[in-house]
Amino acid sequence: MTAIATPRNRVSVATAHVHHELDAVAGASVWSMDESETAATLVALDRAEAKLAELKARVAAHADDLHLGQNVAASSAANWLAHQTKQTRAEANRTVRLGHDLEAHPLTRSALAAGRVCVDQARVIVQAVDRLPAEVQPRAEQRLLAEAQHHDAKTLRILGKRLHEVIDPDAADAHEAALLEREEAAAIKACRLTLHDDGHGTTHLRGQIPTFHGAALRKMLAALTAPKHQRALSGPGAEQPRGPEAMGQAFCELISRYPVTQLPKLGGLNATLVVTITEDSLMGRVEQAGLLDTGEHISPGAARRLLCDVGVIPVVLGGDSMPIDVGRESRFHPKYQRVAITVRDQGCRADGCDRKLGLHTHHQTRWADGGKTTVAQGISLCSWHHSRIHDTAYEARMHPTGKVTFHRRP
Repeated sequence: MTAIATPRNRVSVATAHVHHELDAVAGASVWSMDESETAATLVALDRAEAKLAELKARVAAHADDLHLGQNVAASSAANWLAHQTKQTRAEANRTVRLGHDLEAHPLTRSALAAGRVCVDQARVIVQAVDRLPAEVQPRAEQRLLAEAQHHDAKTLRILGKRLHEVIDPDAADAHEAALLEREEAAAIKACRLTLHDDGHGTTHLRGQIPTFHGAALRKMLAALTAPKHQRALSGPGAEQPRGPEAMGQAFCELISRYPVTQLPKLGGLNATLVVTITEDSLMGRVEQAGLLDTGEHISPGAARRLLCDVGVIPVVLGGDSMPIDVGRESRFHPKYQRVAITVRDQGCRADGCDRKLGLHTHHQTRWADGGKTTVAQGISLCSWHHSRIHDTAYEARMHPTGKVTFHRRP
């Protein structure tokens, strides 16, 4: 931790005094404070915290201007601060950003420095004002600072979104429309979703979607979690899930209900889950895990339940563990041959490739050379390797293991 050897600047001296005074009461008891004194002290400490936050943000912005930390190869002053104080980089960046924002909004800076607003209120005011046209910003800042004496940061955020209507109602509609268009375009660009399977039967989702789609999803889930719908599913008197648990189960139901015929095709097939199960397991003679065409294993019970669902293709394996060969003579493998080939290959047959989705079906012996359109003659290849196998610059070789290797021709 960096210490001040001999403070000279007034801010440095004041900071040293603050440390001295706080150290003096670090072990002091508060039990003797009555209710009135406790209330006054608590409010005063809150105001002091706001004053310190403004001072910290101001110094952090100055550190950013000085490129503090470059002597130890820190990429930014915020990263240097995070390392020194062991706070997160996100929080350190927020402090630096607040300092620069307050430089551009001296009225809000003064209010925070005086303890009239807290940090959360200051951030909301700055963000709300920056969304408005430059000509109305001074009046908007004054208005929000006045409202901050009566409302918390959450309410101020709501007021800030409608502030333009109060200050300049004639131009408010056009400005709001333009602002919403920019926000929606940015939200689409920032849209993302990641799925991570933890290997213990659970897939974790994380991401963000635009407000419109979030509102639509929330309404769909609300319909699926409605008590009337839940009673219809599980019967009256059954215990109903609540909160996040109910929303999660509704999301799963929404996925199950989505018509796969409305989805684009993957490798010539509808984006339909294929569930493979042995005949013995299907009939309950043995308990053997089912297999999804994406490579995941599921319990025998789940496999048997899925075989009853619309949008799931069942593949039942006989005693030889081979799916049925449709065997039609046509240029392109029909749907159920593609399903059988996909189930058998469990991914791209190219050596070293682990692609399992969006696979193409390729004739081992070319159709033009007399190759048959059968399951035995078909192999699964990803789009990249399917293109390479038809590229004359490469030689492809089939191996007894079922793998295909590629070598560039000399």
